[in-house]
Amino acid sequence: MVERVGLIGLGVMGTAMSGHLIDAGFEVSGFDIDASRMDVLAAAGGHRRTGAAEVAASADLVLLALPSVEALEDAAAGVAAGAHPGLIVAEMGVFPISAKERARDLLADAGVELMDVPVSGTGLQAADATLVVMASGSEEAFDETSAVFEVIGRTTYYLGPFPNGSIMKFIANLLVSVHTLAAAEAHTLGAASGMDPRLVQRVIADGVGSSAMFEIRGPMMVADTYVPPSGRLDIIKKDAEIIAAYAASVGVPTPLLNAAVPQYRAASESGLGSLDAAAVCRHLEQTGGVERP
Repeated sequence: MVERVGLIGLGVMGTAMSGHLIDAGFEVSGFDIDASRMDVLAAAGGHRRTGAAEVAASADLVLLALPSVEALEDAAAGVAAGAHPGLIVAEMGVFPISAKERARDLLADAGVELMDVPVSGTGLQAADATLVVMASGSEEAFDETSAVFEVIGRTTYYLGPFPNGSIMKFIANLLVSVHTLAAAEAHTLGAASGMDPRLVQRVIADGVGSSAMFEIRGPMMVADTYVPPSGRLDIIKKDAEIIAAYAASVGVPTPLLNAAVPQYRAASESGLGSLDAAAVCRHLEQTGGVERP
């Protein structure tokens, strides 16, 4: 039974999850290369660690919430160095499956199972514990860890063996990428036509043309305010590129995703990458020379 949870990566997602776990009574420890994020963890009642090996040594389950393949590789090596019998690791990011497989194999050599457990939702959903958890790995590991996932999300799905979690996440984020851009197109069309963005948001959100992304990111587009980001544009760009490559590898045409990727790239190159992904609306407005009413 998991009583001690470690987190490696204390960004928006990791910090939100750590807070919920502390509130639920788990002993929580963590590490991030940004010391200020560990200050937040400590203030909430968690324990600072000096690195991935120390997190692993003091946890029954380690959650990885990391920004890059390089960070995943470093964390896996550190966890392997701090491995002990019974340790389980859950990788929660969006990376090429080959990268997760390398981490899985490295940890297996240290006697540790790596589960593939992405989540669906933005930082807003992480903050109110309404993420959808998509867990894959052995049934034994899932049985050991499911109580943790129930704390950080509103629903947990066990999807079978590794890497089914990533595959389901690819499907989910294909839709997120396309729907965010579609919401931006809709608001840009409304603004170019002289419509009040607040009225557009209210009417469309009430009809069949709405989507979760329209309702989550549409208000940011209305306000033209994209900070603090619930999910950075650079992250959705990275995810969309990974998903497009995976789809191509299995021979699946993704015409809408393929059309979206260049828009996110262009938005990032124009300096919007650190803002919420909803800022793709600003990119479309700037590209089209649209002035808001």
